[in-house]
Amino acid sequence: MTRKMPVEWAKLDNAAKIFPPATTERDTKVFRFVCELKEEIDKDILQKALDATLELFPIYKSVLRRGVFWYYFEDTELKPVVSEDHKLPCNMIYHQNRRNLLFEVSYYKCRINVEMYHALADGTGAMQFLKTLAYHYIIMKYETDFDGLIPDFDYDASFTQKNDDSFLKHYSGDKSIVNVKLNKAYHINGRRYIDNRIKIIEGEMSVKEVLAIAHRYDTTMTIYLAALFMKAIYEDMPARARKTPVALAVPVNLRAYFPSVTARNFFTTINLSYHFGKNLDRLEDIIQSLKESFHRELTMDNMRKHIDRLSALEHNVFMRVVPLILKDYVLRIAHGISNRTITAALSNIGRVTVCKELTPYIRLFDCFTSANRPQICMCSFGDRLVISFTSPFIGTDIQKNFFRALTNEGVNLTIASNIKDI
Repeated sequence: MTRKMPVEWAKLDNAAKIFPPATTERDTKVFRFVCELKEEIDKDILQKALDATLELFPIYKSVLRRGVFWYYFEDTELKPVVSEDHKLPCNMIYHQNRRNLLFEVSYYKCRINVEMYHALADGTGAMQFLKTLAYHYIIMKYETDFDGLIPDFDYDASFTQKNDDSFLKHYSGDKSIVNVKLNKAYHINGRRYIDNRIKIIEGEMSVKEVLAIAHRYDTTMTIYLAALFMKAIYEDMPARARKTPVALAVPVNLRAYFPSVTARNFFTTINLSYHFGKNLDRLEDIIQSLKESFHRELTMDNMRKHIDRLSALEHNVFMRVVPLILKDYVLRIAHGISNRTITAALSNIGRVTVCKELTPYIRLFDCFTSANRPQICMCSFGDRLVISFTSPFIGTDIQKNFFRALTNEGVNLTIASNIKDI
């Protein structure tokens, strides 16, 4: 058991600094991670499991405060309370004038939901929190099944490691980093719901089936699905819009490149583009282009440049003394400019693993995020792959194009949605 240490206050990591000024009711910067068990959730046990889990993640017992120059996390005695899921998914969590926790835990039938504000953690950190919560819930509810032999948990990072600002730790201080040229991308438009709800469409399928198709195209699952996504967008593009490329924002887990087990943010984003007005629309050509882009972008040298670029603002002497109100203004403008370079987003959390003793109790894991543009999030558990499409728009043509392409390739899938008008 990791010993709890006090967290009085902590600076936001470099990836997190953009989220508070960029948060709106249309784009809440909240994501949801789901663990679906095979039996309905017991609320009281889930509350006990949450209390035990939070002892291992003290940084999550924080509220977000505004200082004169920077935002910061402040330790709080507020206690999270489990509730039955009743809110719109990925609704606002951070409110500038409220002192509240930056995550929420709810349940619905067999599902445990963790919703988290992105300034607190990235997908990897949130998944570790959810896995820890599921672990405590299962060993508490099914204690007699284990016959006194409680399984070991596979996330034994210390408090210091979980609280680590890995951007600061791996910042090289290179002052020669050149800013990346920003190119305008195709923007998807459509009618939105009046209450700013997001439309979620989940596709559940076999990992083996999708992998077999990806291997037929001599590529990875991520590249294959990214290519399908791009083609689905292209099929819905007006002809006049094809003069601009389709660009996907793809988050990259920096823990794969630098030693870190932080429960906070440690990711960057790469943009992958394909110009349908200048290239063929065959899936094979899109895949080949994406393979070249991934090979070019995903290098240790480039990842280090991403860290240095993200850290440059914090280490800039002039920006340190600029009041937060002006920083917010600059960051909102920068966020808006960055959005012009993105058509949609795709995030692959990857394969979720738990200790073998817990596997029989879990059916699947799922994840999705708030979105001001169409976005895919996906993860797998065993042979179950869940691809969740979130979109702020009422229309579903892109989603239909994407899932129809999978079924045309022979993938058997089950579709579910939070809104019935699909």
